[in-house]
Amino acid sequence: MSTLLQPGTKPPAGAAVATNPLDGQVVLTAQGQSATQKGIQVTERALARIRVAMVKENVSPVDGGLRVGIQGGGCSGLSYNIRFDSQARERDRVYTFGDDDVKIFVDPKSFLYLHGMVLDYETTLMRQGFNFINPNSTKSCGCGSSFSA
Repeated sequence: MSTLLQPGTKPPAGAAVATNPLDGQVVLTAQGQSATQKGIQVTERALARIRVAMVKENVSPVDGGLRVGIQGGGCSGLSYNIRFDSQARERDRVYTFGDDDVKIFVDPKSFLYLHGMVLDYETTLMRQGFNFINPNSTKSCGCGSSFSA
């Protein structure tokens, strides 16, 4: 069993310590939202990657954005999905980030599982892609693309 430590604390003797995937990252809160609200947050590097992909996919930042959601399936029961959408739907929660108003859309069903989540982006020798750091996840698979809550 691993122990996730709060800043400034020391691990118990012999404890395995899990590293915080957000260490050293700047986490951004959506416009009009406080850091304590349970919305969706993104890291600076995730926001930068979303901007690049929006240009590549020819998605207008005025109306369009990144749709983040969940669906049934995967080895742990639920899978994350992300795609670009040309506009928000009627019941979506819309989170706006940065000076250029990058938007993230979340449907009501997915919000039940994603509130409080931080979207990060990593590039390592083994993996390149978005990370969903989700406090609602009780179990996840090794690839990080499915979870259970």
